[in-house]
Amino acid sequence: MNYLILVRHGQSVWNLKKRFTGWVDVDLSDKGKLEAKKSGELIKKLNLKINNFFSSYQKRAINTLELILNTINSKPTQITKAWELNERHYGELTGLNKDQVKKVYGEKKIHIFRRSWDMAPAPLNKNNPNHPLNIKIYENIPRNKIPDTESLKDTYKRVIYYYLKNVEPLIQKGQNVLISAHGNTLRALCKKLFNISDKNISRLEIPTGNPLLIKFKNNLKIDNCRYLDSSRSKDLLVKF
Repeated sequence: MNYLILVRHGQSVWNLKKRFTGWVDVDLSDKGKLEAKKSGELIKKLNLKINNFFSSYQKRAINTLELILNTINSKPTQITKAWELNERHYGELTGLNKDQVKKVYGEKKIHIFRRSWDMAPAPLNKNNPNHPLNIKIYENIPRNKIPDTESLKDTYKRVIYYYLKNVEPLIQKGQNVLISAHGNTLRALCKKLFNISDKNISRLEIPTGNPLLIKFKNNLKIDNCRYLDSSRSKDLLVKF
């Protein structure tokens, strides 16, 4: 038996302000830092040796992971940072306040943008300072790989390609893996792992700072899964 732990980063400063964040590199809020530390405390109670650590390129995921590592007193030789694990790109919605956008587009349309499988907002102008092309941490990513907007389906393609190539082989070898990433990154990954339909994926929510523990059998089949903080768990739309 071996394990995969998925952690959505703690609340970010733009989460707090209800702004669409996507690929913009914002840090954790004070609450988010506490959520990350709480994640570490929950993981520490498992008394589980974790062999591999992954995060996106974005500081809210990286700092969440670092706070977890400090809490569990672990100093891994390597943390793998992958842009493929970045949050979904929200296109022209990036940086806008969610409440204000609802007044313009209507709540139903915004829900579709946020939760649907294959609907993407209009592209973000490449001259916008919030476009990934204009954010320094992405300067080493091939320009043709940097999106102007994404649906969850688009996000799924890059996340799952990376997972199958870089993470699943480690699990197959019997190693334990922790991934610190984002709401839509983890929704995409759970869609794959739990075989959630295109229709039902709109119902899946991933809470911040609440580790999801997935236990695998030797054949890569999932034995069971649970949120470590049961008081803040969400429906995973799957039964084992």
